[in-house]
Order: sequence, then structure tokens, then C-alpha cells
Amino acid sequence: MATAERLVRSWMASEKDSEVDESVAGISSGQLTLLEIIKALGEFLTSEEDRLRAKGVEFLSSILGRCPHEKLNRQAVGVLTKFYCSKLEDLETIIPALKGLCHLVKFPNVQSADAKDILDAIFANVKMRALVQSIRFYVFTIVESLLSTHRGTLKEMGSMFLSGYVNLAVGEKDPRNLMLAFSIARVVLVEFDTSAHTEDFFDITFCYFPITFRPPPDDPYGISADDLKQSLRLCLSATPALGPLGIPVFLEKLTAGSPATKRETLHVMSICLPVYGPVVTHEFGKKIWSSLKLEIFQPTDPTTEQSALDTLQVLVRTIHADTSRDTVGVDSIASLARDICSECMQTLKEPEKAQARAAMKVVCVFAGADGPLSSFAVSQATELLIRNFHDPDEVSNRASIVTLLTELIDACRGDATHASVPQVSVLSSSPLAASKDALLGLLIVGLKAPATRLPALHGLNALVRTPTLVADEELGYIVLEVSELLSQEPDEVEDVTADTLTLLSVIAAIAPHHLSSQTLPILFSSLPDDAPSRDAAAQRASYWRALSALSILCVQPQLFETLVIRLTTKLDLLCVISPTRTTDEESTAAYAHAILTGLANTLDTKVSSKDVDVPKYADQLLPHMFRLYLDSALASSEVVAVAADPRLLQVGARIIRLVSETLNVAQQEKLVTAVFAAYMQGDVKPVTNGLLNSIAPFAPFHLNASSRQRNSLTLFSSTIIPLRKEVRIPVNNLSTFLSELVAWSDSSSSTSFQQEAALHTLASIVNKHVEDASGFLSSQLEDYWSSRLNSTSIPVEVRKNAISTWIPITRALLVRSHSSAHAFIDHLFELLDDNTVDWDAARALGLLASEDPVLTKRNAAVLKILHVQKYFNGVMPRLLEGAKGVSGSRRETAYLVGLASLINAVPKAVYVTQMPSLMPLLLRGLDLADPSIRSHIINTLSNNIDITSADNATVSMYASTLVLAMLKNCMYSEMPDPGVRAAALKYLALLPGTVRYDLLHPYKAGVLKELAKALDDPKRVVRKEAVNARTNWFKYNG
Repeated sequence: MATAERLVRSWMASEKDSEVDESVAGISSGQLTLLEIIKALGEFLTSEEDRLRAKGVEFLSSILGRCPHEKLNRQAVGVLTKFYCSKLEDLETIIPALKGLCHLVKFPNVQSADAKDILDAIFANVKMRALVQSIRFYVFTIVESLLSTHRGTLKEMGSMFLSGYVNLAVGEKDPRNLMLAFSIARVVLVEFDTSAHTEDFFDITFCYFPITFRPPPDDPYGISADDLKQSLRLCLSATPALGPLGIPVFLEKLTAGSPATKRETLHVMSICLPVYGPVVTHEFGKKIWSSLKLEIFQPTDPTTEQSALDTLQVLVRTIHADTSRDTVGVDSIASLARDICSECMQTLKEPEKAQARAAMKVVCVFAGADGPLSSFAVSQATELLIRNFHDPDEVSNRASIVTLLTELIDACRGDATHASVPQVSVLSSSPLAASKDALLGLLIVGLKAPATRLPALHGLNALVRTPTLVADEELGYIVLEVSELLSQEPDEVEDVTADTLTLLSVIAAIAPHHLSSQTLPILFSSLPDDAPSRDAAAQRASYWRALSALSILCVQPQLFETLVIRLTTKLDLLCVISPTRTTDEESTAAYAHAILTGLANTLDTKVSSKDVDVPKYADQLLPHMFRLYLDSALASSEVVAVAADPRLLQVGARIIRLVSETLNVAQQEKLVTAVFAAYMQGDVKPVTNGLLNSIAPFAPFHLNASSRQRNSLTLFSSTIIPLRKEVRIPVNNLSTFLSELVAWSDSSSSTSFQQEAALHTLASIVNKHVEDASGFLSSQLEDYWSSRLNSTSIPVEVRKNAISTWIPITRALLVRSHSSAHAFIDHLFELLDDNTVDWDAARALGLLASEDPVLTKRNAAVLKILHVQKYFNGVMPRLLEGAKGVSGSRRETAYLVGLASLINAVPKAVYVTQMPSLMPLLLRGLDLADPSIRSHIINTLSNNIDITSADNATVSMYASTLVLAMLKNCMYSEMPDPGVRAAALKYLALLPGTVRYDLLHPYKAGVLKELAKALDDPKRVVRKEAVNARTNWFKYNG
């Protein structure tokens, strides 16, 4: 007892939480009891001094809030309930008493009688308007807790509880309390008999509609407007009894509300009408339709219009909700729906007017309904529009009619797609079934006239996408008619070609055999066996169109197989090795390149779609490709070998890479083994299936190999790049192979095309097999570094070429965050002190952070997240340190070049926080001789102008330098590169919109004078930017 008295008196004097915590700890451990605490508080709880009485109750409530629930038995809870209820009668203790009750009602031993006593006391003594928000929150929390644990007791209280709660909730405005109030009201309206208090609950819920609450900037509540709206919607849709009172409120808000209010009202109506039921909804149906009609036929914005259509759909479904599904006659359709349909039919008689589009949207809403209403509305609309289409007096309106019918067909299709439901010959229950034949005939007729061709294609597209509606023979008829468009003159159908191909692609996914027999022959007939001559522009355009169409249509397995066979046959005819140069070699190469590109584009689409039939072409297509190219590679340089053209080799390599990336590990190992046998050992039979015509030896890695054989390494590279890391490279010593590959690439006989293929191979293998290439990496860091990169005794071009070789090796290690990458990067920094290759090394530091087409996830490269950020954070401080000098030495310039290259290569988010410190260095970089560096810096400044202008001190410090530097770089006499001139002008155009007028006002006249000179620039793109910049500066005022 002495301990309890000490704790109580100490708290009464200091009000520290430590006394409360110690008291709760004592109760929890059994050293104290709550009875001892109450006895110690006795003199304070009964004190005549208001302040002491309130503090005593406050201390007890604080202990209850932290006391373990098992420490209070039923008797203790009952005693405390009576105590707190009595304290509610005392104005001085009402606040701490409510706090105590808020904690007490959460104890499990609260009985039904206790709950009733608490509510009676609250209803009798608590005046909500006299209390602050936090205390009112306690009241709502008490009610919510009792509603959760003693709902039966509250139901027994009946009208006493309902009227009492209404008096508590009326007039509440705080969003935190409203969240609780709406939650309570929802439960009461759903589970209690509120028939005698419907108006009361209507008053305390609908008075908040619509919610206009906006959280303050600091958002102290943590409650959004959407939270309140969602809670209120649940209240408004809680019971059908609110319908007769609520719908007039909705109609009033629709009439006088703002667009946002209208959208909220429409959304709430869509939720509430099904709850209010068909009887009440039908009673107000005409008034609701009148309000919705205004928003649909005279919309203020598309969003509100769509909301009105959604609400209309809910309205018609609700009205017909009690219609038996067995009732299939039109007698079951409500009079309101008939009247709406009748109005829309009158409007549709003038299809060329804008109102007809709105009327069709209403009909589409009805089409989405179930049962006879859908059939009734669709049949009315289709009969009217089909009749008007065939009316000679309505010929000028045919395009509008077909467009309206297309919208209706789309609505009847709903969310179904052609891929999910197979086509069958049996007609479905679609509301379009009765008029399908007439619709199909109308749309086919529409294809014949240019004015209706495009909407007719859209209509057919929607029709064939409707599940089970169009039979297989009808699909064949559509393909026959549509395919004729592909054989017409391009001037006649150019504007509908894309839509024609889209329709045929849809049918190809359903019934590819129709395209195989009717469409593909037309397209293949446009592909000549021999390449058109250089002056035959029309024929070249014809085969380009045919190949583009084939690429789009032949994605399905059956059609793609046909495409592969036909195109490879064409390639065999075109790429035959000719001993004389009698043919136009360039035209033939262009035609073959187009065929290969069409095949590659189709294959790319299939690979992106993860089609399962692609891997089989490793055995069917790739041997043919290798045979085609290797025959040309082995041919003498004296003969014409079209397939030896590097441009054709690039497309062929793309095809090989696409097929290879779809193979599993075992299939990739088989392919790479065959490729290595051909390229390393000269055994070409496995990779060509023994189909090679030439008997000459194939040894592209030999130093004396012909240029054609060396060019074929791009095919080798395309096989290696997509390999998974689990695939073993079939060589005895990987390091030796990589070293030989580097030597082959660095040889003087290697062209840039050949070097690129070799370096791509190098990067891919090092990235995926770094553990097996440790010897190669060590050799590079020691021997190659000393003999090539760091050797001043060899020609400069050889050293620069070695840096190009160094980059892919370093990047292969960098993207996988390998520790060896640091040594390679350090060597590049060492070269920044070498006056002969310093700029090349500096650019290399930037290129290492750029995106690489080889080391990608699609190519199964080993990538670590944030490798770019890690590289930037490691390299940037070193570049900054080296570039900060003011002596203007070549070393500082090299570091500046590296800095500019790095910033240009990385995303903006990586360096944005360092822009203030980078600004002076970037401005220095604008004086560098290299136009590409200047362009990179200006683009960086343009991308970050908002960030730099936010710092007024920085902008004011560099304003004059920026303006003068840009003016210098935009003049033709100062800067010959048009890209730099255009970038500088673009930056000048941005300055007036982001920098304060008083900072740039002194330069306005001079800028306008200089920009006038740029208007005479010989390049159009520069003149365009000059006009924009001069306009912005002319309008620039304080």
C-alpha cells in the first residue's frame, strides 16, 4: 500500500509517465493491485478541488490504458464501469472519464449490462459540441468497440441506442472522427432495424455528400479524401431504405454540381442503385434518365460522359433485376427502357450528326445488358441502320452508318477475344446472331467504296473477334474479299493497309488456313524471282509492301513455316554464285536484304511472344542460312557472291541470334559445337547439314584468310552472344582462344566490321565464363597492357585500337561487378597522362557506363543491379579531382573529357545531386575542340536546367557565361557542327522559361541580335531552333 501511495502522490506532483509505467509493472507482476491504486487515489477522486479530482481520474485512466486485460475480473470491470459513468456527470472529470471508458470497453470482462450503462451515461451526459476533436474521438471509439463486442445488447436497446447515437454524430466535421462515424453508421444501417430512424440516419450521412475534404499540405491526419469517400459510399449504399430520400439528392448534385461532383455522384449512384432495388429505381427512372441524358448527349468531358454511361448501364440492369431469366419476350422490357430505345432510334435516323454517336453509346449500354433487353435494343438499331445503309438517299451517310454499326458490334463482343474462344459454325446466343448475315453483307459492300472502306474494315475486325459468331466458311469469304485490297494499286488503299493487315492478323490467329490458301499467294506473287533494276522504283516498292505484309501476317506457326520455305527459296535464287558480273549486284543485294529483314522481323515478333515453334528452326532454317553464307564466303573474290555482302551478313546474324536465344542448354551446346567445328577446324558439315556446295577449305581465323571468310565471323558471334552461362565453350583452353581472338581482331587486316564481331564474342564469353578466363585476364593486365596500351614505341593507331579492345573486356567484368574490373579501369586512368591516347582513354571511361547491345538480360548476360551507379560513384570523384585544376594542362582537359563522356552515358538520376559542383567544369568543357563533347555537355545542361535554375545563386553566378557560351556555339562561323548549333539554340530557348528575368535582362538585346544571325543558318533544323529561341527571348519580360 505504501508503494501505491508513493506512486500516486509522485504522479500527482510531477505527472511523469514513469510513475504510470511503474504502477502497471507492479500490477503485472502481482506486487500491486488495482484496488490498492484506487485506495491510494481515494482522497483525490473525492476531492472537492476540481483539478485534483480530474487528475485522479486521469491517473486511473492512464493505468487502465496499459494494464493487462487479465488483471481485471468481471466484478472489477463492473465497479469501474459504475465509477466512470458517475464521473461523466461531473463536468470537470468528463474528459478523463471518457478516456478511461475508451480503455475499459476493450476489456473482455465487460458485460452486457456494463455496455448498456456506459451508453446510457454517454447519451445522458456527453454534449459533443462542447468537446474538442480528440475527446469526441474517444466517444466514437467507445461506441465502435461496443458495437463490435456487444452488438446484440445494442440491438436490444433499440430506439434508445439509435436516437442516442444520432445525437452524438450530428454535426461532426473532423475527418478522423468521420471515418469512425461512417464505419458505425454502415454497421447500424446494415444490421439494425432503423425503419423508424431512416430520416435521422439520412441526415447524418447524406449531409456529407459529396466529400470536398482536401488534406492540408503537411497532412497531419493521414486521411485522404478517397478514404472518406469510400467510407461514405459504404454508408449511402447500406440499405434500400435510403433510396427514396437519397436519389433526389443525387439528382440535385447532377444538376448543379461541378464536373468533379458529377463524376462522384455518378459513381455513387452506380454503387447505390442496385442496393436501393428495382422498385425505387424504377420510380425515379425517368428523372435519372433525364439527368444522365444531358451528360451523355451534351458531355462536358469524356470522363464524365463515360461515368454517365456506366451509371445508365447500372440503371437498366437494376430495373430489370427482377425479370425472370426464363422470360425471353419483349414484354419483360420495362417501359423506361422502351422509351430510351425509341429516343435513340429517332436520333440514329440522322447518323451523320454528333448526336447519333451519343445515341449509339446508349444503345451499346443496352447491348451489354443481359436477356431480352440486349436483343431488343440491338435488333432495333441494326434493322434501322442496315435499312438506311441500303437507302439510295443515304449514300453520303454510309461511312457514318458503318462506324455506328462497328461501335455496336464492339459492344456486343464485350471483353471476349478471339484467342480465348474458338470459332464454330453454330451460331451463338449473341444479340447479333439474327442480323449477322445482313451485317456481313453490308460490311463487304462497304469495302468496295473508298469512303466506307476504313470503317468497314473496323467493323469486320469487331465481327470476327466476337466469339462463335462468324462461321469458318464466312471467315474464308471475308479473307477472300479483304485480300483483294492487297493486290490493288497502293494509291487506292495506302490509307487502309495497316487496318487490312490488322484484320487479317486477327483471322490468322483463328483460321490460318484461309490466309495460307488465299492471302499468301497474292503476296508471294508480288515477289519477283529476280531483283528489279535500279530505276524500277515501283517494283521495289511493291516487294517492300509485300514483305512488310508477310512479316505481320505470318506469325502463326503454320504460316511462318510457309514463309520460311518460300523466302529461303527466293534467297537461293538471288544469292546463287555467278562467275560473271552480268547482274546488277547492288539491286540484287538490296532485294535479298529486304527478304532477310522481313524474315528477321517476323522471327523477332515470334521470339518476343515466346512462340514454342521457334526452336525447331535451329535444325530447319539455320543450316540453310549457314550454307548460304559459307558458300559465298568460300567463293573466289573474282566471282559475284551476293550473300557475302556485310549488310546481308548482319541480317543473317540477327536471324541466327534470334533462333539461338530460344534454345535450351542442350540445344545451344549442339549448335555451338557445330559452329566451332566449322570455324576452328574447318568441318562445315555439322553446321550446314552437309549441304555446302563449295569444297574450298574454310579457315576464317587464319591470318591469310580472305576478307569474305573473315566477314563471316559475324555469324559465329551471333551464335555465341545469346548462349546461356551453363553452355560450355568447346575449346581446350578458353584463355588461349580468347587471346587468339584478340590477336585476330587487332591484326592490320581486320576491318571494323570484323573487329566488331570479334569484340562482341569476346565480351559475351568473358562475362559468362570469367572463372575459366582468369589466365586471359591476367595476360591482358600484364602482357597486353605493357605491349599494346602502354607502349609508346608502337603506332598511335595501334594503341587506340587496343583501347577499343580493352573496353568490351572491362565492360564484361563491370556489369557483373567482378573485382578484376577495377584493375582494367585503373589502367585507363593511367593513360590519361599519356598525351597521345589520353582523349581516347577518357572517352572509354564514359563508354563503360553506356548501354551495351550484347551484355543484356535477353542475351543471358550475367548482370548485377546498380552496377552503373557503383561504377559512377567510384570513378566520378577521381575525374572531378583531376579536372578541378585551373592550369589548363592537357591532363586536366583529358579528365574533363572523361567527365563529360561519363555524365552523358549515365542516367540523369545518377548525377543530379552533383550538378552544382559539376557546373563550372561543364562550362569549361564548352571550349573543347571536339564537337561531340560539346554536344554531350549542352544536352546535359538542357536536361538539368530546372535543377540548376532552382539555385538562384548558381544561376546568377554563371548566367553570363552560359549565355555567351551558347551564343558562341550556335553561330555557323564559330561551330561547323550543326548538331552542336541546334543543341545550343535549344538551351538558349529554355533559359527564359526557367531563369528569373532580372538575372538575364542585361543580355536580352545582345541575344536577340545574335539570334537574328542564326536565322540564316544553312541547316533547316538549326533555323527552326533559332526561331524558337528568338521567340522565347522576345517574349521574355519581367
